[in-house]
Amino acid sequence: MTAEPVPSAESPGTGVPRPRPAPEPATEPVIELDDVRKVFDVRRKAGPLRRERHQVRAVDGISFSVPRGEIVGYIGPNGAGKSTTIKMLTGILSPSGGRIRVCGIDPTRERTRLARRIGVVFGQRTTLWWDLPLRDSYELVRRMYRIEDARYARNLRACVELLELGPLLDVPVRQLSLGQRMRGDIAAALLHDPEVLYLDEPTIGLDVVSKARVREFLRDFNAERGTTILLTTHDLTDIETLCRRVMVIDHGRVMYDGELRGLHAVGDSERTLVVDFARELPPVQVDGARCVKVEGPRQWLAFPAAASAAPLVAAVAAAYPLVDLSVREPAIEDVIARMYGAGSSTGT
Repeated sequence: MTAEPVPSAESPGTGVPRPRPAPEPATEPVIELDDVRKVFDVRRKAGPLRRERHQVRAVDGISFSVPRGEIVGYIGPNGAGKSTTIKMLTGILSPSGGRIRVCGIDPTRERTRLARRIGVVFGQRTTLWWDLPLRDSYELVRRMYRIEDARYARNLRACVELLELGPLLDVPVRQLSLGQRMRGDIAAALLHDPEVLYLDEPTIGLDVVSKARVREFLRDFNAERGTTILLTTHDLTDIETLCRRVMVIDHGRVMYDGELRGLHAVGDSERTLVVDFARELPPVQVDGARCVKVEGPRQWLAFPAAASAAPLVAAVAAAYPLVDLSVREPAIEDVIARMYGAGSSTGT
C-alpha cells in the first residue's frame, strides 16, 4: 500500500519544501493521553535463593494533549518516565491502562499505520545503517516508507542543505562523528514528512556548534512545515530555545504543564537585582528583597520571580547612591531543582 501524495510547494526564497501549509493555531489535538499508566514487573533478590516480584510504576496516570504544530518540552530526571511515554506514543510499548491517540490512531493497535505519520529520533540509538553511506541509508528509508521520488528528492535536498550534510552523504555512518550522525538521524526521521516528530535527547553528547545547528534546524523546520514536536532533553537550553510550553514529569506524574515562564512561579524561584553603587556600602536592606552577595560597590539582591522589580528599584534608588543596575532571570535548572526538592505535584 503506497502513501498518498501530499501536495507540496516551496517556500519563497528558501527552497524549503512545504508538503502541507503550516496550520493556524488550533485546539485540535494531534497527541492525546488520558490517565495513561505503565507498570513493569521487576524481580529483586530477597535472599540467597529467593526473589520477590515488585511493581514499578514508570508512568502513573498521565493526561495531556498537544495541538498540531506545537513544540513541547517534556523534561524530568532520569527514571521519571519520559522515554517510557515516548515508547507508548510510538507503539513500542503497550500501556497498562488509559487511552492514547496520535493523529487519531491507537499506537498499540495500529503501529504500522501510525509509523507512516510519525518520526522518531533516539539520541543514544541510531536508525542509520552502520556500514552504509548516508546516501544509501536514506535510499533504504525511501523504500521502507514508499516515498514518491519527487517528494523524496525535495525533502532530501532541504535536509541536506539545512543540516549541512552534503559532504557527508558518501561517508559510511561508522566514520561519522556523534554530531554528524545525529544530524543524519534527524534527516532520516523527516524524509517521509511526519506529522509528529519525537526527539529523545537529540543533542546528547554534541558540541556547542552542533547543538546550535540542530536547534536552528528544528525551529525552522517547525515554522516551515507545522510539524508537531515532542522534545525530551536534559539540556535545558534546548527547551529555552525551542519551546514555549513545557511539561515537567517526575515519578511517572506530570508536575507542571504550561508556559516556560510559568515555571518560575511554581518553583518559587527568585530573580536577582544586581546594583552598582557609587561606593562600597554595607548590605542593602529593603522590603521585599534580601542581599545575597556583596563585592565592592556591587551587590546582589534576590526577590521573588513573580514580583515586579519596579518597586524594589525605586526603593533602592531613593535610599542609596545608585549608579547602575540589571535584573537577572533565574536559571531554569534551579527552578526545576526547587520543584523536585519540594516534591511539588501539579497535574494537568
